[in-house]
Amino acid sequence: MFTQWRFVIFRCHAVASTIVCRFYSANTIRIRDAINSQKVGDQLKIQGWVRSIRSQKEVLFLHVNDGSCLQNLQVVADPSLHDRKLTFGSAVQISGALVNSLHKGQNVELRASDIRIIGSCDPLKFPFKIKERHPVEYTRQFPHLRCRTNTAASLLRVRSEATLAIHAFFKDNGFLQIHTPIITSNDCEGAGELFQVELAHKEKKQNDERSHFFSVPAFLTVSGQLHLEAIAGAFSQVYTFGPTFRAENSQSRRHLAEFYMVEAEMSFTEGLEDVMKVMQSLFKTVTDSVLSQCPEDVALFHKHVSPGHKEKLDRMLQNDFKVITYTEAVHILKSCSHSFAFKPEWGSDLQSEHEKYLVQHCGNVPLFVTNYPYNLKPFYARDNEDHPNHTVAAVDLLVPGIGELCGGSLREDRLSLLQSRLEMAGLSDVYHCDFCRWHLSLGPKTI
Repeated sequence: MFTQWRFVIFRCHAVASTIVCRFYSANTIRIRDAINSQKVGDQLKIQGWVRSIRSQKEVLFLHVNDGSCLQNLQVVADPSLHDRKLTFGSAVQISGALVNSLHKGQNVELRASDIRIIGSCDPLKFPFKIKERHPVEYTRQFPHLRCRTNTAASLLRVRSEATLAIHAFFKDNGFLQIHTPIITSNDCEGAGELFQVELAHKEKKQNDERSHFFSVPAFLTVSGQLHLEAIAGAFSQVYTFGPTFRAENSQSRRHLAEFYMVEAEMSFTEGLEDVMKVMQSLFKTVTDSVLSQCPEDVALFHKHVSPGHKEKLDRMLQNDFKVITYTEAVHILKSCSHSFAFKPEWGSDLQSEHEKYLVQHCGNVPLFVTNYPYNLKPFYARDNEDHPNHTVAAVDLLVPGIGELCGGSLREDRLSLLQSRLEMAGLSDVYHCDFCRWHLSLGPKTI
């Protein structure tokens, strides 16, 4: 049988982006490498943006950052190199020698012999000020500049490292990366929360298939799952990691129009234990990688964004994740004295408040909840045939402070049960196309 699970690791609103390619000369060095360099006395060149400037009678001090790390490199220069265009926010190229620093908090500094201003900046018009911590609500007004703030820059470095770690994990564990279509004709889960793709400035013709660019209605993908299931019939372990779109009109961090999602399929899987093992290993491997590669960025968030989170994180990494069934979870919720906004009942979906309480109740470590009611999970989840409760082989991973982070299920591989489930859910018409017919045919042909 097939198993499928998803790891929603990043969710973000769509923002236009530009990739800038820069070609460095042999002696140009990133500031991160300069700070960590042990080659004192070397002549080198840096490029970046001025984070602070202090001019004294006998010396000029600059702090410069190029985004490669959180820490700025201190530059010491003769006052004669102080150009009036050299201001906070300006882009510079500085040549000089790396020397030992006498100041606390830094091992080296750059003694400048030449300062070239590449791009000037008017500090009066620049929205961010020296040594001022701006709230997130303020920085969001300047999407083209907010990446220069410490918080946004650290977040982007962490995100980049996490992305690399995810790909490395799957490669190291024998998964094949698949680029599933972004424009598709299928509604994977039948929820109908789709963005339709149409030609711009096209004269609409109702009930006319010829008016569609692809001859049939096309949508932005809500999931690459169906494509992965087909490919998993030839490769036993596959995954995709890309943009996903949901047209759900809800303004919250859990319901965004565009987000990046990891989806994986494994063939020849016997039980949820196999799925949970990979989920736990991915979580710990990626987290360890981020902590080791971005220690300063993580420390910034522990200090200013999520105080006290470091201890919770250490506890998550040092302990195995706990496992309870949905039935046990509902019993815990109904037996406690806590007052919930949504009353917990067997057969009702777990709300965010329920998930957070369950994690806290189980020791503030990630928690797997298994075997959900038949009617709560998608049609493709495997029927446990455990009447009278009637559950399916599905699992959600709950983590402290967030709730559900990751979910998946065993695939229903019995064609008759799959078809009857579609009829009960009113999805038979949705899955009448050729693509969906061969999706259904996968079930009885797999183990």
